[in-house]
Amino acid sequence: MQVMSLICVADFEQRAKQQLERTALDFYRNGAGEQVTLGLNREAYKRLRLRPRCLRDVSQLDTSCKILGQQLNWPLGIAPTAMQKLAHPDGELGTARAAGQAGSIFILSTLSTCSIEEVAAAAPETCKWFQLYIYKDRSLTEQLVRRAELAHFKALVLTVDLPINGDRRADARNQFSLPPHLRLANFQDELMRGFVSKLGGSGLNEYVASQFDPSITWQDIKWLQQLTQLPIVLKGILTAEDAQLARDFGCAGIIVSNHGGRQLDTAPATIEALPEIVAAVGKDLAVMLDGGIMQGTDIFKALALGAQTVFIGRPALWGLAANGQRGVEQLLQIMRHDLEVTMKLAGCPTLRDIQPSMVVHESSYSQL
Repeated sequence: MQVMSLICVADFEQRAKQQLERTALDFYRNGAGEQVTLGLNREAYKRLRLRPRCLRDVSQLDTSCKILGQQLNWPLGIAPTAMQKLAHPDGELGTARAAGQAGSIFILSTLSTCSIEEVAAAAPETCKWFQLYIYKDRSLTEQLVRRAELAHFKALVLTVDLPINGDRRADARNQFSLPPHLRLANFQDELMRGFVSKLGGSGLNEYVASQFDPSITWQDIKWLQQLTQLPIVLKGILTAEDAQLARDFGCAGIIVSNHGGRQLDTAPATIEALPEIVAAVGKDLAVMLDGGIMQGTDIFKALALGAQTVFIGRPALWGLAANGQRGVEQLLQIMRHDLEVTMKLAGCPTLRDIQPSMVVHESSYSQL
């Protein structure tokens, strides 16, 4: 399949809509409730204006950065997204390889259709982090941590915004479950076979309710730290108060995230929540962000407002659905080029030159 006509993330999204079976498409694209937060993640970027600087030498550009000790080619990684073989047979293996070729971080979901070990073998040079849920059976969680360590993953990303599944209405209507030919590759027996609803709704909802521990608190961060020497990143932080607690409990970083608008509807867009979090803890730990990143200007705005790096979720899935690993590679190339164009036009030859003063809310300008 030729994908040369795909020149931006929106093109890949449109191609994915043509490629994906409806249940899988709805699972990937929809948010919770009335999908207010899902929309805000994109709309909030449109309300931010760039203030470019002129007559700066941008003949040489440096987009490199270091996150948690890992040297990266540019400040964009791939967020954890579940069950990627729903998008394409390459699944997580293809996405991880593409991330490595781009010099990006790849975060593997607990609920992946390729195992920790399979991803490690397929993409040995990729900087890999492992996304973790705490199960009611704590031994399952401990086993996942040990396997991630043995496979040389570089960090654990604990998702903290999912004590229960959000109100994902499309999944309930579709009675979402994994097709018979796919499996939850990190598990065995019943947990491997995925989700089959017994109540006529989303199988994922019932899986989360039966398996994930909704009683976890900040004290469980200490429990996890006792299991591992890997740095711990908390994903799902939206307030300065929780960011300060993450710092106080010794976390290495946080990802400002609303789970792609899939958990608590009418929560803020992540770019809206970012400034208060950076003001609270930005000098103390790595502050990262996902949600709504579609183009180079979005990356630039997040960096200007204090994110050290950003992650994409759905865009990587659209690339995977369009053309497997090659589709993800092409999408990442497009997004990096778009960031480079934005940096040059804004007068920023390095990431250090991207300053908070370069981004303001639209209300800063007179209403015409």
